[in-house]
Amino acid sequence: MPVSEEQITKLFKARRTVLEMLRDRGYSVEESDIKMTKSEFVEKFGNNVHLKRDDLLILSNKGDAPTDLIYVFFPTDQKVGVPMVRNCAKCMKADNVHNAILVVQKALTAPAKAAIGEINSYFHMEVFEEAELLTNITEHMFVPKHTVLKDQEKKELLKKYRVKETQLPRILVTDPVARYYGMKRGQVVKITRQSATADTYDTYRYAV
Repeated sequence: MPVSEEQITKLFKARRTVLEMLRDRGYSVEESDIKMTKSEFVEKFGNNVHLKRDDLLILSNKGDAPTDLIYVFFPTDQKVGVPMVRNCAKCMKADNVHNAILVVQKALTAPAKAAIGEINSYFHMEVFEEAELLTNITEHMFVPKHTVLKDQEKKELLKKYRVKETQLPRILVTDPVARYYGMKRGQVVKITRQSATADTYDTYRYAV
């Protein structure tokens, strides 16, 4: 089925944001991939007749942990159901990849959401709609810089301020920025803001 010019533009933008997301989570991504122009995108993946969403599949590893892999799937079905979700899980299992992102055209069916809930008992599968990825939320002028702390950095922070993690202000894992960084419950994020009296100041939030 031919892909419209509008759909090609959406896929181009969504793929670029996903690559930026992976980079910002610490995964290895080629800068040339992120800076790819739309014309280069069409040249690589095809025009409206030849472009296939399956060809946009991404596999990346974390720079400091080469065996920590993530898949990014671009399912073909407009409305992703249980069979497509299970096929993605089979691919993850076969390749020993424990993390994945599904970039879907429309909201999942209720059974597909339930299937992902089951899959997430042994894998970690996230879902983003294309519309959420047309722009990079972290580049918005009103969104301050977020830095997810590593485990050791979190321990040092709690020790420095003599607090328990649950005493920190909270951020929901469903928050758009938390989702961008793939935050999990129990993680702590440093938020750096501009100040009227100082250059910057930091606050910390605990993911729940």
